[in-house]
Amino acid sequence: MQIINGGVTAAEGFMAASTAAGIKYKDRTDMAMIYSEKPCVTAGTFTTNIVKAAPVKWDQKIVKESPYAQAVVVNAGIANACTGEEGYGYCKETAKAAGTLLQIPEDAVFVASTGVIGKQLPIDRICNGVKTMAKELNGDITSGHNAALAIMTTDTKEKEAAVTIELQGKQVTIGGMCKGSGMIHPNMCTMLSFVTTDVCITKELLQEALSEIVADTYNMISVDGDTSTNDTCLVLANGMAENAKITEKNADYETFKEALSYVNETLAKKMAGDGEGATALFEVKVIHAASKEQAKILSKSVITSNLTKAAIFGHDANWGRILCAMGYAGVEFDPEKVDLYFESKAGKIQIIADGVAVDYSEEEATKILSEEAVTAIADIKMGDASATAWGCDLTYDYVKINADYRS
Repeated sequence: MQIINGGVTAAEGFMAASTAAGIKYKDRTDMAMIYSEKPCVTAGTFTTNIVKAAPVKWDQKIVKESPYAQAVVVNAGIANACTGEEGYGYCKETAKAAGTLLQIPEDAVFVASTGVIGKQLPIDRICNGVKTMAKELNGDITSGHNAALAIMTTDTKEKEAAVTIELQGKQVTIGGMCKGSGMIHPNMCTMLSFVTTDVCITKELLQEALSEIVADTYNMISVDGDTSTNDTCLVLANGMAENAKITEKNADYETFKEALSYVNETLAKKMAGDGEGATALFEVKVIHAASKEQAKILSKSVITSNLTKAAIFGHDANWGRILCAMGYAGVEFDPEKVDLYFESKAGKIQIIADGVAVDYSEEEATKILSEEAVTAIADIKMGDASATAWGCDLTYDYVKINADYRS
């Protein structure tokens, strides 16, 4: 696997465009379009929130019922959530407008929205944006990058990733972009993630791979404990790499799945590190667990602990908060056998051994915790399983951002 520059336009046959439609923001682009020259098999995962936005319902139907898809239209600023039949109708109008211009069926067009809940979309602006973007579609890296910029809300930076792999002499590319900064919590979050690939694979195996990968990537991040109404992760595969079609779980499948996992994990970590107001990516690894599920529950409990997140913001090695968060996670372990370490590019330090503090340097610990990416490693000495979760610190700015988000 080779990491390359790019995002949703990295794979063969994919193009993107963006525009300033004036949906909410007055000084930036707020719509993006992705288009494939050829029809794509698709896979998708969506929010587990009972309250699902109209675009989620539209996209779920396409993934389940449409033989293929070929385009995605995304808007930022208004979520089109809790908008009833009118909101769902706007999904259909958006898809119809894109389908007419791109000469594809409306049920081959995904739609996605992010932003304020409860407001109706200005459908005239949406359709005008679609018209503009359909004429400007381009397969270059810049167009993909600009699309990633256009879908941001409270994000402070665009989020992209791309890799290439070789399958029996054919180069296969996987690229993606996502947005997400707040209302982020395990079991999907207020994130939109779009992954494109030129691999040739069956729809069934693509969905199976994505579903397994999401469990270890997007479902392992949290910013604030809120599971959104709009979570959507879509993968489109157009087969233009012309590799031998993947129809079974063979070596090609495993190679592709590993690369797809890398792209999605990279995007997930970028969202966690760009949490609203955050100054640091906070990674928690639970090792030597009795089962992967146990390790997942413990690691997620730590990254969702507000007290722990606040300590990370203060660069404070307050290890008691971590052990406490593990203790109320709901799974059994022996706290008197836990070893805990902090690690960053500034070094690694052991904080506790067998549940008791060691004689460590507070100054060194603070130095390690002052980096932009910080890892806590908890060794619970129960088996060979492990899991990693990602979050961020909790800062003053988180409250400031969310206190007046609608205005």
